[in-house]
Amino acid sequence: MTLTKRDSHGSPSDVDNKADQHLRLSHENDSADQILENLGYKPELSRNRSTFQVAFMSFVLASIPYGLATTLVYPITGGGPVDIIWGWVAVSAIIVCVAASLGEITSVYPTAGGVYYQAFMLAPAKWRRIASWICGWAYLVGNITITLAVNFGTTLFFVSCVNVFAQDDDHPVLEGKPYQVFLIFLGITLLCNAVSALGNKWLPWIDTAAIFWTFAGVIAIMVCVLAIAKNGRHDAKWVFTYFENNSGWPDGWSYMVGLLHAGYATSSTGMIISMCEEVQHPATQVPKAMVATIGINTVAGLLFLIPLVFVLPDLTTLASLASGQPVPPIIKSAIGNSGGAFGLLFPIMVLALICGIGCTTASSRCAWAFSRDGAVPGSKIWMKVNHTLDVPLNAMMLCMIVEIVLGLIYFGSSAAFNAFSGVGVISLTASYACPIVISLLDGRKAVKAAKFSLGRFGYAANIIAISWSALALPLFCMPSAIPVQATTVNYAPAVFVAAVAISGIWYWVWGHKNYAGPPVHGESKAPTWRYFCLCVERCGRSTPQFSLTAAVETSGPASPSPRRNWQTRHARNQPKAVWVENKCTTVFPGNGNANSSTNDDADARDTKQS
Repeated sequence: MTLTKRDSHGSPSDVDNKADQHLRLSHENDSADQILENLGYKPELSRNRSTFQVAFMSFVLASIPYGLATTLVYPITGGGPVDIIWGWVAVSAIIVCVAASLGEITSVYPTAGGVYYQAFMLAPAKWRRIASWICGWAYLVGNITITLAVNFGTTLFFVSCVNVFAQDDDHPVLEGKPYQVFLIFLGITLLCNAVSALGNKWLPWIDTAAIFWTFAGVIAIMVCVLAIAKNGRHDAKWVFTYFENNSGWPDGWSYMVGLLHAGYATSSTGMIISMCEEVQHPATQVPKAMVATIGINTVAGLLFLIPLVFVLPDLTTLASLASGQPVPPIIKSAIGNSGGAFGLLFPIMVLALICGIGCTTASSRCAWAFSRDGAVPGSKIWMKVNHTLDVPLNAMMLCMIVEIVLGLIYFGSSAAFNAFSGVGVISLTASYACPIVISLLDGRKAVKAAKFSLGRFGYAANIIAISWSALALPLFCMPSAIPVQATTVNYAPAVFVAAVAISGIWYWVWGHKNYAGPPVHGESKAPTWRYFCLCVERCGRSTPQFSLTAAVETSGPASPSPRRNWQTRHARNQPKAVWVENKCTTVFPGNGNANSSTNDDADARDTKQS
């Protein structure tokens, strides 16, 4: 076989196109584990989730109505009823496009690496490593901070729920001092990690029960608040058309800032991709679950929000609550007694814990996958799977420690929750946009043969998803109200910039020399075209002709190294080592010669680095 010419950037475009076609065709009849091996990974986790169970977990990650309850203050401040209801509808419609776009790409590359693996595979050869690095760190930061935001939001929500028993606002049952809030947060975080680690085989059933629990709780709230409504009800015109700006921003921008409510609740859309290696048929089940869940969430959200808007107390009072949690006071006002209000809030409290467990599980898989590809400091530790528990326990503990350390910020600012939720939404939104943008710029070539295909609607869905990302990133960096006070300042940009700085420094210190990106050849089933073109791609930056006289219709062996150190770093125009027919073959640039030497020793599977 002869590889004729590399392009000006050293990327084997012809070979790569054929490799992509081979890889897609190999998906058609392969099992999930075979597909994973084709993508370069050894299956290590049990596939114990069906289509419904992965859809239910996706629902749990958003946890409507809990996700809407903890951030309801944003649309109340930004625009009132119009922002609450129509903001939710608008963002849900947009997120369908995001979910469908990600689902289409995931059906081609169904790995726990998720969007950063997709970014690597879709990007031009010259930019693959940096694209996957940026996307991967944004994805990891987003997973960790959104899990932190969920657990911290649960803490603040619990404190507010307990205080429905207070006689008045000046004498709360639980004062919510920083040390009290942190200790509750610590307990919730430890509980979520314990359940996720020790009860992994039961998690699909917990997720299944959660969806029925959710709708039972939502129906109970809907019926009770509308039927009792101690302080009366607003008319339908007020509910669906009234706009009140309590933020200080101009009306249009105020409405947009209020969308953080819906953006936060739907930010988990792509987190389910990290569960691909625990799903029976991820190429079809995960994309379907992502899209279907948006529909379920939209309905559940409307069933929860509309009754609350009918019984809203004074908006100015709700916007100025010290707790930042308006749902418990709204329900107490409607029901008229503390016990009844707490009973209706209890289903949301349970759902909040289930949401924390789900986010803990997803974020641990994300950290594990990124560590498996060598991008996280101490990767050899975090990439290990505890086969007794069947979970990446070390990666889970890493995420937990980071969350607890970041939680200490609350001692310095009561606006910490705003920062956690904001940076989570910003990071995840940015990471979701990366593979979609790259795929669109490439003419959607990689997804043409996807099992979950958007067909002629693909371009429109991609453009809408990217447009939302372009709007959301600066939008969610804004304070919720002006003039800025201690409780309304938005620290999300500072946290996000700090995360970017850390990842950038780590890339400069270590990544640009050592990070090879995700593997693209498998343990035994990998398409040789894909494997060979990546070997060539990573052999310097020269543009000579390469000629191989040997047939290469068998795959090269996988590297036992966690970073797949078959990448060579020889100087320009130096010989390069590649695997051909299970032999180490030295390719000399320019002269077409190949010298082969067979080495059966397992340690020699990695090509030696100069």
